[in-house]
Amino acid sequence: MLLLGAVLLLLALPSHGQGNTEGPDVLPIPKGACAGWMAGIPGHPGHNGTPGRDGRDGIPGEKGEKGDPGFAGPKGDTGETGVTGVEGPRGFPGIPGRKGEPGESAYVYRSAFSVGLETRVTIPNVPIRFTKIFYNQQNHYDGTTGKFYCNIPGLYYFSYHITVYLKDVKVSLYKKDKAVLFTYDQFQDKNVDQASGSVLLYLEKGDQVWLQVYGDGENNGVYADNVHDSTFTGFLLYHDIE
Repeated sequence: MLLLGAVLLLLALPSHGQGNTEGPDVLPIPKGACAGWMAGIPGHPGHNGTPGRDGRDGIPGEKGEKGDPGFAGPKGDTGETGVTGVEGPRGFPGIPGRKGEPGESAYVYRSAFSVGLETRVTIPNVPIRFTKIFYNQQNHYDGTTGKFYCNIPGLYYFSYHITVYLKDVKVSLYKKDKAVLFTYDQFQDKNVDQASGSVLLYLEKGDQVWLQVYGDGENNGVYADNVHDSTFTGFLLYHDIE
């Protein structure tokens, strides 16, 4: 046994031509009192150690190139109304527009008459028939009855001028069988006198207006000849729009 151990030790010693360089598979001879030490078989690799601490942050790199635009986001909520700004300067006048189309002409309502007496013969308490026509274009006055017939409702103006001769005169203006205006004139002997009256009346369609002598024949001094006239006139001021 001792001999075998000596042989193995000699085999383990380096040769003279290699100097002190150690090969990759030869373990160095330990120094000290254990001169008879023999190298063992290499052991298994040890376990991995615990991870080391994080290193320090590196130096910032160069700025990269600009990326592509992203997709448009959803529309946001409407913000609060801002404060009204200061009024700006007045602009220049614009170009005049085109001339408009002609409109419909407004309809003019007409109703008028003016008549006179041709004879002095009048009958009391019936309409006086004025047969001398000065104006009656709408034919709203009827010379056969002596009455004005309302065809357009509205406000009318009526007037009369009576020549008084030989007798006193009492005349009245009637509307729908009711006297609304009275005129009296006393005849002066050997003199021609005048009597007149006027009034505004609202008439509805179908109303009638006329003059007549009231009382007995002693108050029938209405007169007319070739130089003296007794007249009756009426016309519409404005029509009723309702």
